[in-house]
Amino acid sequence: MVDWISGLVGTAPPLFSQDLVSHGLVSHGFLSTTTPSVPWLAEIAEAEVEPLVLASVLLSLIVVYLAAKIGGELCARVNLPPVLGELLGGVVVGVSALHLIVFPEAGTNPDSILMNFVSWVTGIAPEDGLSRVFAGESEALSVLAELGVIILLFEIGLESDLKELIRVGPQAAVVAVIGVVVPFAAGTAGLIGLFGVDTIPAVFAGAALTATSIGITAKVLAELQKLSSTEGQIIIGAAVLDDVLGIIVLAVVASLAKTGEIEILNVVYLVIGAAVFLVGSIFLGRLLSPYFVALVEKLRTRGQVLISSLIFAFVLAYIASAIHLEAILGAFAAGLILAETSKHKELEEQISPIADMLVPIFFITVGARTDISVLNPLDPNNRPGLIIASFLVVVAFVGKVVTGFAVFGQPGINRLAVGIGMVPRGEVGLVFAGVGAASGVLTESLDAAIIVMVILTTFLAPPLLRLVFVDKDVDEPPLKESDSLATVTQAPNQD
Repeated sequence: MVDWISGLVGTAPPLFSQDLVSHGLVSHGFLSTTTPSVPWLAEIAEAEVEPLVLASVLLSLIVVYLAAKIGGELCARVNLPPVLGELLGGVVVGVSALHLIVFPEAGTNPDSILMNFVSWVTGIAPEDGLSRVFAGESEALSVLAELGVIILLFEIGLESDLKELIRVGPQAAVVAVIGVVVPFAAGTAGLIGLFGVDTIPAVFAGAALTATSIGITAKVLAELQKLSSTEGQIIIGAAVLDDVLGIIVLAVVASLAKTGEIEILNVVYLVIGAAVFLVGSIFLGRLLSPYFVALVEKLRTRGQVLISSLIFAFVLAYIASAIHLEAILGAFAAGLILAETSKHKELEEQISPIADMLVPIFFITVGARTDISVLNPLDPNNRPGLIIASFLVVVAFVGKVVTGFAVFGQPGINRLAVGIGMVPRGEVGLVFAGVGAASGVLTESLDAAIIVMVILTTFLAPPLLRLVFVDKDVDEPPLKESDSLATVTQAPNQD
């Protein structure tokens, strides 16, 4: 995700690939077939590296699945969303605690217990080139995580109702626009007026408040069996639009940070591209879906429905990525289109095991990348960031919660659930923080404040969402005894 957004705005190098390419490590697959010119890289032959990369990836996946399963089970047993357990499991095994799942960023090579274990088993010292293995393992895990979120959004699209999304489209659009404008304006003005932050850093931090993590919210809604509810469809529709608006906002503020001025043509291109892609792909997909089903029914090999559908999903995801949108939007659109076909039930059953395998990698890596040490108030360096973070957290919650009360024409809807469903920033917020830090616009305290805001909104929103939905179910008026008696006494007359 960071790779293609940073490529769009032109301000931040990719977290992994750029560093690998600069060292001649990635030209075919994960590793180059040429001998690097850097002396310490020549210590390990290429034939030795590839098996070590595979072994390291397998070790990482063992940790990922154990953390996801243990965290999910613990949360499920205390009536919390399992996705929250996966995020917490990622924090435990990541940079904040055990240092098992660690990613090299900005050319650094942080300490990784897994890599130390590989070094101990193989007898290869880190200075002799184990960094090549570390880079390959991290790149592979990152790719699997992004595949996980693509599969997640494809699955969510399959479980969504396109007609219902169209029906709640105006409400979703209102929620999305308010969810971008209110936190952006309040955050930027507050940082400038209350904390004396310079205009460009304040604008960047305000932009980070506009993000919404559709992946996290969608997973919670699915676990609560509220995905097909009116509230769920409004949240999903608004989150999709919010993602598009978030990309546009990120492009605008990153351009402002880089050049001091906004490139209007780039903004217009993004708006038109997003609209054409979403509307066009769904429109054409619905026209062509009967031919797709006819083609699938003619196939005789194993997995004809699943593989054909994944090809379709990956094509749309690639097109979205190629035109500088998010790949997950293409996957979601593909799911919506295939949900309208006669194969959708069969496809839902077949995609579930793949989602069970890949989606936890995404949530674990989100948690693993999150450094909660910025929450330590005992460190004097953290205190300015924590003060600003307190303000950003309030704006982040209030700015999204108010969106639910802007829903119109839906009597009896759970407006609080709609607002809280828009709160988690997740990986999208981390993208904003990463691009801002790489551009050099954000100070250390402001960067820490944004990370704190992302952490708290990501981890508090799932249990709050479950709480407001449960409260709404409990508050529904039970059937009165008099009504029940009337029904019984009238039954014979109706017969």
